Amino acid sequence: MNLQSDTISLTGHQQMVREQYTTTTEGTSIERPDRQYVYSIGIYGWRKRCLYLFVLLLLIILVVNFALTIWILKVMWFSPTGMGHLRVTSEGLRLEGESEFLYPLYAKEIRSRLDNSLHLHSSQNVTVNARNSEGEITGRLTVGPGLVETHGQQFQINSDKGKMLFSVDEKEVLVGTDKLVVTGPEGALFEHSVETPLVRADSSKQLRLESPTRSLSMDAPKGVYIKAQTGEIEAMSRRDIKLHSSDGMVVLDAEKIFLPKLPQGTKTNSADSAQELYEICVCPDGKLYLSVAASKSTCREYSRDCQ
Repeated sequence: MNLQSDTISLTGHQQMVREQYTTTTEGTSIERPDRQYVYSIGIYGWRKRCLYLFVLLLLIILVVNFALTIWILKVMWFSPTGMGHLRVTSEGLRLEGESEFLYPLYAKEIRSRLDNSLHLHSSQNVTVNARNSEGEITGRLTVGPGLVETHGQQFQINSDKGKMLFSVDEKEVLVGTDKLVVTGPEGALFEHSVETPLVRADSSKQLRLESPTRSLSMDAPKGVYIKAQTGEIEAMSRRDIKLHSSDGMVVLDAEKIFLPKLPQGTKTNSADSAQELYEICVCPDGKLYLSVAASKSTCREYSRDCQ
């Protein structure tokens, strides 16, 4: 029996020992195999150490990222239903407690809980915009430190039952309440006309209609009714006060009618009279004057002022 051992040296590669054992007997011829070159496969030396170091660095980064993720989830209160006080429900997002928005908030509907009120706070102003399908602003409500401003085609306030209480547009202002009360000491100032079925003062205060620099006109298709239940009615004018009726007449219905500053007519002969009874005379132009009463009318005798 022969024992053979071959050693193969490879230039530029690690030595590799290959031992081959063959068994021969007499009369048997076995060809000796040719020498084979075997190349080593793998990373060795400093490359292997760098690879281990890189894998270790990746593991450290993975552990740090995992720890940071756990910390963020804990700090931000992430849960299967939302984050912190923010909950995701079938109806939308539900936010409990106070929240601060640094940028614009876009939402279809914002409402509070049934047992709480909704508060909007801002250090500058609160602006609510409404846009159309093209993205253009059609309505805006701005609440500032000293001003509440609204922009839109129409501004309307309704009651809880849907009744219109107040409406404003470019053409008119409508007040839908049964009564409009002005409590200011100076009353209400209107630069143009006002349409209303009734103007009434409080029972303990006076009603005054005044136009300091212009004229005051009251028009009604069926009539103008002025009534003072417990006091008096006073009309003052710097110039003329005219009572005109186009189709009817002017009726002064009272127990006494006083004209304290009515001028007294004078006779043609300028005779004086100390009589205390007078009669009211009317000139052709409508002017009134007094004449001394007698058994017959003395208007002709005292008609000198009509000339």
